[in-house]
Amino acid sequence: MAALDWVALGGYFVVMLLIGLWSHKRISNVSDYFTGGGRMPWWLSGISHHMSGYSAAVFVAYAAVAYSYGITVYVWAFIPLAVGTGLGAVVFAPRWNRLRKRYGVASPLEYLATRYNVPTQQALAWSGTLLKVFDVAAKWASVAILLNVFTGMNMNTGIVLTGVVTLLYCTVGGLWADALTDFGQFIIQGIAAIAMVVVVLGKLGGISGLGTLWDDLPAHHTEPLVGPYTATFLTAYIIIKIFEYNGGMWNLAQRYMATENARDARRSAGLSAVLYLIWPAFLLFPSVAAPVLLPHVADPQQVYALMSEKFLPAGLVGLTLAGMFSHTMAMASSDANAISAVVTRDMMPALSRRARGMSERSALLAARIVTVAFITLSMLVAIEADHFGGVLGIIVALVAAVMGPISIPLLLGLLTPFRKFGPRAALISWAGGLIGYWIVKYGIDSTDQTTVVLTPLVTSLVLFLAIGLLSPEPNPEADALVEAVSTDGDDDSGTGALLGAVPAPASEPQPAARAED
Repeated sequence: MAALDWVALGGYFVVMLLIGLWSHKRISNVSDYFTGGGRMPWWLSGISHHMSGYSAAVFVAYAAVAYSYGITVYVWAFIPLAVGTGLGAVVFAPRWNRLRKRYGVASPLEYLATRYNVPTQQALAWSGTLLKVFDVAAKWASVAILLNVFTGMNMNTGIVLTGVVTLLYCTVGGLWADALTDFGQFIIQGIAAIAMVVVVLGKLGGISGLGTLWDDLPAHHTEPLVGPYTATFLTAYIIIKIFEYNGGMWNLAQRYMATENARDARRSAGLSAVLYLIWPAFLLFPSVAAPVLLPHVADPQQVYALMSEKFLPAGLVGLTLAGMFSHTMAMASSDANAISAVVTRDMMPALSRRARGMSERSALLAARIVTVAFITLSMLVAIEADHFGGVLGIIVALVAAVMGPISIPLLLGLLTPFRKFGPRAALISWAGGLIGYWIVKYGIDSTDQTTVVLTPLVTSLVLFLAIGLLSPEPNPEADALVEAVSTDGDDDSGTGALLGAVPAPASEPQPAARAED
């Protein structure tokens, strides 16, 4: 890279750190650290939700699919995100917000102790935390691949560099730092991505080149579903993303919790859904067109980086690399904040009596320590990423293994039709889904992606429905909670702590909120 590119990249890192330091002033308690104190504007929450939903894997693993198979990557990987988030705007986003407003929760799993019981909460917390260590590790590995192509930097050095910068700003500034850096990264990445699209269009002969591009692409590259990406795989992916992007990924639930009221949470999800529908098309277009411009790339994972180096002028290369960094740092920092919330608010109180009585200051310190520990552990796993099946292997395999079993009881537990589905259904569906994945992946050693992705989800869903219907467990406290989060009320002031929950670290009382619009 040229000196101007290094200036652009260095400036990006400096801005992220400055935002983290500024956000530190807005953090006075764990509510501020984990949910922004419920003061986050809906548009900022929506952009943050979008930026936290995918990483540099777009420019590595998904770019490789676009280069090798064409437009199918947009159809199966990103349209499901728009569909799932759009559905969530109606069904799930307002419920997450009401949990914070009416019960003062700061963690997406905090309500499970009342809705089911403490063992169920802990099973989902521990397995989900383990999943996220590997999931974030895949993100660091993606960024390291890009750094290696652009600068020749050693992969491990790239992982450590990106991880440490992210660790500094998200540990200091909490959710406010995450959201504000997400917004800054959205702007930077937008400039870089549009510049890349303009340059690629120029190489194709201008706007008119769009008309001939599709005929010049390899066979089947214009088909919506091709190769291993079948209609069954797409269906499974849509179902998974409905659960994953509405709270199965805990950091995304936090965005809805952080808005002022349920109406703003809906608007936040709606904005994110629109961005998922439009923006990935811009990000993926250069990789889709790459077989025409760079027909013989040995490693398709490097295609976006190679195009940037070959076609972009000095300065824009560094800005493009910063744009690639942006998604990973946004997603990783928000994951770290969510995991810290779950560990601090849900896991530690169940393990230690001392943790249940922590002061506000001690709880905030614990949250920051957990954030540091999580990011450090994920970096260590990223260094060994090849041993876990590479970047896309980690994302597809491990998310498929755990996402369904975790998110089905977590999200369906918020809905009125399932209010009598108790801890028995939740725990058996969780365990059954994990066992189903293990049998398919390692027992029969299936190489079919559709089978691997679909089995744990379907197993968990069938078991949850069957056991819940055949063996209902009525619980007045659970019924009251589900009713409270399912309806708009004239008075949205908090109703107190969750009954039956393990006491979380002390937090400042929630002020009475204004009625929702």
